[in-house]
Amino acid sequence: MNPAPDTATADNGGNFDPQRAAALLDQTSQQARRQLEPYPPWLLVIRGLGALVVYGGIWLSVLGQHPYAHPTVAAVPGAIAFGIVNTIATFAVAKRATAGVTGRARLRASEIVISVALWIGVFAVMGVLIASGARDSITYGLYPACVPLIAAGLPWAAIMAVRGDRRRCAEALAIAFVGIAGLFAGPAGAWLVAGAGICLVLLTTAAIVARRQRA
Repeated sequence: MNPAPDTATADNGGNFDPQRAAALLDQTSQQARRQLEPYPPWLLVIRGLGALVVYGGIWLSVLGQHPYAHPTVAAVPGAIAFGIVNTIATFAVAKRATAGVTGRARLRASEIVISVALWIGVFAVMGVLIASGARDSITYGLYPACVPLIAAGLPWAAIMAVRGDRRRCAEALAIAFVGIAGLFAGPAGAWLVAGAGICLVLLTTAAIVARRQRA
């Protein structure tokens, strides 16, 4: 009678190491989570609250202006600083999260070029508005508060739709919708709508990501 096969021996004759298998499984799981969620909930919360503070500060600086002029000088450096810090933190976390990851988790060169070109275009058009003497309510109000959200949200939604990422597509569409809604709030109210809307979208996304990670 043949003895029962030794379950501790692999098919290739080597010994089966449970600890090594567990480590490999954990590594694979972590890589999969990085591919699906490169941005952790805490970063989304910080970005959302930061947007609320910055846009809210600009709204307070223009509140009561009749006729509308522009945000106060004190509010502009804060907005610029937030944009720089937010961008650096976002790309730094994304780079670390996707280190060694290939495939759809990484942005393609064409997608990066499109994103950069859109942002350059947004600021170029604003420069044209200023040079052409457009109304302050548009040049320093509705346009900077709303158009960047629309210009960033809609193309990103299209990119995510092509990738089949429905959640990020919905998030981008929500950001674009915030920008569209701001156009109807007036030059001063647009800043408040933008800040509150961005904060709500990012906090909602953070809650969804946190729930999925716990599941």
